[in-house]
Amino acid sequence: MELDLVPRLGAVIGLAVVLLVLGLLLRWTYGHQKHHALPTDDPDDPVATGLLTEVSRVPGPEAARVLRDRLRSEGIRATTSRADGGGWALLVFPKDVQDARVVLSRRSLD
Repeated sequence: MELDLVPRLGAVIGLAVVLLVLGLLLRWTYGHQKHHALPTDDPDDPVATGLLTEVSRVPGPEAARVLRDRLRSEGIRATTSRADGGGWALLVFPKDVQDARVVLSRRSLD
């Protein structure tokens, strides 16, 4: 009976050692991410919108949500953000700027 327990115990200890070494290697490789710079200090992007482009600015969050939903219903990925200087900005990716402006202007003519 005791002979069956020894190989199992050895396998469990071996597995624990392997997992511990793997965890330490991952911790050493990825660490705490403090060495990654955040894009907040970009002088070319003072409001930190990254890859997004503003296509419209409205006074309140509800209006921004309505416009965002209108763009999403047309298949254009959009998001809202509090705009620098007041109001809310409607943001899209650069490749969608023209389509977003067409969708937004089309609805304003109705």
